[in-house]
Amino acid sequence: MALTVHGIDEIKARAGADLGHSSWVEIAQDRVDTFADATDDHQWIHVDAERAAAGPFGGTIAHGYLTLSLLIPMWSELLQVEGVSMAVNYGLNKVRFPSPVRVGSKIRTHGRVVSVEDVKGGVEVVVDLTVEIDGVAKPACVAQAVYRFFA
Repeated sequence: MALTVHGIDEIKARAGADLGHSSWVEIAQDRVDTFADATDDHQWIHVDAERAAAGPFGGTIAHGYLTLSLLIPMWSELLQVEGVSMAVNYGLNKVRFPSPVRVGSKIRTHGRVVSVEDVKGGVEVVVDLTVEIDGVAKPACVAQAVYRFFA
């Protein structure tokens, strides 16, 4: 259940807040194949189940950028901002992929608001996001995302 805040002042009050976890998302081969088609990245570790079974991960894995792109729906489960005129994804400060996401596994994200700073007309919110893999100690992705919300 997403935390809902109303307006810039309530966003500012969430600096340092733990946003909890999103729900689990299963990574199916058809999603990986669709992403491969969309990005023209058909490397065998992603799309060739037979070859990947004998490879370093014991099966196909999701693209790192697929995992990163899934932060969009998972982030929306963590924080909903109402009472602003516009919200933009301003970018990423840092992204790493410490552990591969094997097809068939489930991932979710955990978020924490690092900072909220004033910018012209609104605020810039920096959030640490960690994509966890069910049953795996190392995260799939750690990213620091930057969002801007305008009054």
